[in-house]
Amino acid sequence: MYRVCFVCTGNICRSPIAESVFRAHVAADGLGTLVEVDSAGTGGWHEGDGADPRTIAVLEAAGYEQDHRARRFRASWFARLDLVIALDAGHLRDLRALAPTPQDAAKVRLLRSYDPAASAAETDVPDPYYGPLDGFEECLELVEASSPGLLDAVRAAVKEHTA
Repeated sequence: MYRVCFVCTGNICRSPIAESVFRAHVAADGLGTLVEVDSAGTGGWHEGDGADPRTIAVLEAAGYEQDHRARRFRASWFARLDLVIALDAGHLRDLRALAPTPQDAAKVRLLRSYDPAASAAETDVPDPYYGPLDGFEECLELVEASSPGLLDAVRAAVKEHTA
């Protein structure tokens, strides 16, 4: 099993959107039995909570399923994960600092690095939490734009992983 974990700050907005969208892409590509997708937050403020209602609304409107409970990312998880996807540069920095080994730190990547249309200055998925619904819609758009490139990378890794 190839394991991918999306990480944002509180695990109620950006990372649940990324988890739901990418899980749908994995399933549509026929990799559902080979790839496990989940999410977490760098902080534990919302542990045990469901996704933000605006996250749920945006996902449901776009036809994505979600069944989410927030949790905090733990350093011990690096041992079982193949890829850790940070939603912004702050998460990237925090996760790499948390990684127990250089090999674990190398597992951490920015989501937007998989979007061929994103420039070097556009590395972050902005946090929509303190804004209106359109920030959540923008988040979904950025995640969807990055998902095909990420899926290509995961598909290649799974092929290598299972060979």
